[in-house]
Order: sequence, then C-alpha cells, then structure tokens
Amino acid sequence: MNLSHAYGETPSEKTAIALLNRALDLGVTLLDTAALYGGGANEILVGKAVGRRRREFTLASKCVLALEEGKRILDGSPAGIARTLDFSLARLGTDHIDLYYLHRLDPDVPVEDSVGALKRAREAGKIGAIGLSEMSAATIERAHREHPIAAVQSEYSPTVRNPEVAVLDTCRRLGIGFVAFSPVARGMLAGSVRNDDYVAGDIRRSMPRFVAPQLAHNLQAVAAFEALAAEAGVTPAQLSLAWLLARGDHIVPIPGTRSIRHVEENVATLEKRIDPELLARIEPIFAGDAIRGARYSAAAQAQVDTELLPGETLAT
Repeated sequence: MNLSHAYGETPSEKTAIALLNRALDLGVTLLDTAALYGGGANEILVGKAVGRRRREFTLASKCVLALEEGKRILDGSPAGIARTLDFSLARLGTDHIDLYYLHRLDPDVPVEDSVGALKRAREAGKIGAIGLSEMSAATIERAHREHPIAAVQSEYSPTVRNPEVAVLDTCRRLGIGFVAFSPVARGMLAGSVRNDDYVAGDIRRSMPRFVAPQLAHNLQAVAAFEALAAEAGVTPAQLSLAWLLARGDHIVPIPGTRSIRHVEENVATLEKRIDPELLARIEPIFAGDAIRGARYSAAAQAQVDTELLPGETLAT
C-alpha cells in the first residue's frame, strides 16, 4: 500500500520497482496489494515490477473496497466483486491471484453472498485461496461455513491488540492463517513518528492516536519500547516484528515500506534471537491507557467489523 496509497507523495516508479525486486531477492514470498490502493495503480505497479517473477511469491489482492473518481466505494455484491476481480487481473497482468480477500464487510450484503462470489471465482480458476480483512470472529465463522477461509488479515502490533479478543483464537481453531498488517503501527514503532507534522494525503492525519493531544502521551510508551529495543540490540521495528512472530505459528506480519533499507532491516529480524523474557516486558509498556485515541476515523471505523477491546473508545 505504501508505494501507491495513503501516505502522501508516492515514490517514483523506478524506486518502487527496485524495492519490490529487492524484497524478492531477500526471500520475501508474499506481496499484498488491493484494488483500493491508488485506485488500481498499485496492482499495475506490482504486475510491471515483478510479474516476470510470478513463480517466486504468493500474490494477494483484495476486493469490495475501491476508488472511483477519487471516492472510496464499498461494494460487496457478487456482481461488484466479479467486476473488481476482472479489473484486478487485467491490471496485474495475470489470469490468477493466489489469495483474494474481501477487504471489508459490506453491511448491506450477507457475507455468505460475498464469499459465494469468491467461491465461483475459485471454481473458474481466477483465484486460489479466499481471505477476509478486518472482520470479527462471528463473521469469520459464517464465511468459513460457506467456503473454507485461508487467511484473515487485520491490524496487529504491540499497540493494536483487537485480534486477541477473539479472532486469533478463531483462526487457530479453524486452521486459518492470520496476516498482521501495520505490524510496526504505521511507523510509530519504527522510529518514524515524532510529531503530527504529516504531509498532505497522509492517512495518519485522520487517526486520533497519531495527532495531538493523544500523540504526545502515546510517544511516552513508544520511548520505553525503543529503550527496550536498544537493550535487545535490535531496532524498534525488529522488536515489534519479533514480538508478532512469537505470538503464534499461524501469524504472518506484512510490514509495508518505501525504503529498501527498511526492507532489509525487516527481513533481518528473522536472524535475531530475542529472549522471551524481554519480549514479555513489552506487555506492561502498552498496558492500560498507554495508547490513547481511536485507531481509525469515525468514517473508516464504520467499515470495520473487528471486535473492540474492553473500554475502547471510537472517534466521533
């Protein structure tokens, strides 16, 4: 997403192509895109950058959310899904997407109908596995009864623990992989958020926990986290990724970045050995109200089905 969407000015095509190829060179085996990202521009980029290396990675994309004339569209109808999928295949320059997600739950369409559309797409050979994004345990159960779900994607990091309410256990019980997006908390746990002076077009400007007055409070916990990373001899991003990898064998983090150096740093996490006792010390850092402010704006939260934490407040 970072290469085409949501964080202000995007990098040059040359830089983005070099980054994606470097990721594959380092052994990255999952690339995650969506029809929404850049209004399809990210799918075009992925196809152009690494389409020739298609056998080296699992290709994931998403439907239901899209951009049309600059407006965010939510359409989980079977007809809408079929249309979006065909557009995505054309943009990616392929006839098959390995893992295809419902990006969000459309409250006007039964999830069984949306999953049914993906089931038919799978039978037609257009997609491989079926996934869900930002959906609750109850919705996952319903979808899984319609067709086996391979992966559920939601935000998860030391600062965002909503999947622990019910989704992680549901995925483990049903044999579903859990894909953790924003595993370094949109840069907050990677040393890149020091104030709320974001560029125009940066999604964090609308997220209460990333702006004043909440941000100053939140950065106190982040400072303690960074001190713990220094003690462990790793970067904050590596500590966050290591924490996620230790949470369960079915958890796969997907850190996004625009920096080749950060790609290399993220992958190097796999070479680090961090004492479990040190990882356990992350828990009290972010306990209670250490992180204040909703994770989404009110408009974005309205399209999220994931459970809330006890006492969690939403943006108004």
